[in-house]
Order: sequence, then C-alpha cells, then structure tokens
Amino acid sequence: MFKHVPNILTIVRFLLIPIILILIFQENYIWAFVVLTLSGITDILDGYIARKFNFVTDFGKLMDPLADKLTQISILVSLCIKEIVPVWMIIIIFLKELLMIGGASFLYKKDLVFSSKWWGKLATVIFYIAIACSLIIHYFKLNVNFDIYIYYIALFATLFSLVMYFKASFKQEYLDKKK
Repeated sequence: MFKHVPNILTIVRFLLIPIILILIFQENYIWAFVVLTLSGITDILDGYIARKFNFVTDFGKLMDPLADKLTQISILVSLCIKEIVPVWMIIIIFLKELLMIGGASFLYKKDLVFSSKWWGKLATVIFYIAIACSLIIHYFKLNVNFDIYIYYIALFATLFSLVMYFKASFKQEYLDKKK
C-alpha cells in the first residue's frame, strides 16, 4: 500500500485543481493560496517518497509532470480571465507547451526520453512564486503589481528551458547518429 502513496498524492493534486480555480473565481484568494500551497507540498512529498523508497512508476513519470502543468496552466488561465495575467503571456506559455509536447513525441518515437531538468523546475517554481504573489496581492487588495515582474522572469525561464530541452535533444540525436 505504501508504494502507491506517491501516485495517490499526484491524484490528489489533480483533485485540488478545480478547488483552486473555484476559490480564485470566488475571489477567495487566501484560500486559493492555501490550497495551492497544499498542492505544492503534495508535489514535493510525492517526488521525495518516490525517489527515497524507489517507488517510481510509469504512472508517476507521466502523471506527475502532467499534474504540474495542468495546475500551473489552469491557474494562469484563471488569473488571465480575472485580468491579473496578460493574455499574450498565456499564449506564449501554450505555444511553449505545444512545442514541448511535439518534441517529447518526436523523442519518444526515437526511444529517447528526457527527464525534467533544473531549468524546467526553476521555471515552474518561479511561476508558482508569481502566482502566490498575485493571490496575496489581490487578497490584501494591495496597490502594487510587482508580481508582473516575477511573471516576466518566469516567462524568460520557461523560454530558456525550452531552448535548453531542444538543445539537449539535438545533442542526444547527434550522439545517437555517431554510434
């Protein structure tokens, strides 16, 4: 039973997404922040438990990053609808994710698989910091919007990660052709 804990935590993250979105649309930003934090804790825990006790599964390898992306993108879209995050930023993020999916499909066909790297994790963390700042700013109705600058940094980091993943895949492709 314990070996399924990481996968159960990943499923919990999927279940938390609609709760976060409802809270955002109800403008209950502090509870959205609390549930987002809970989601982040389950993300850290599932990865830690899976690696520490060697409970890594194919389900977890596929669903954990999907839960991350779905959480991030759905919250960003909801914040865009609430006019907190600009539309153009969401479009760039969607295009980046489509390119990543296309690249991953291409690599999968060639039996090449890339795990997440520090640059992708960094972009995700910065987006979560920006989201948390937005939720706190809007909860306290602060007359500041420094969160947009954090979104800019996160967007730069996500584009950097796209470049790095493609660079790594081309390098791997080149090495495979030399063999």
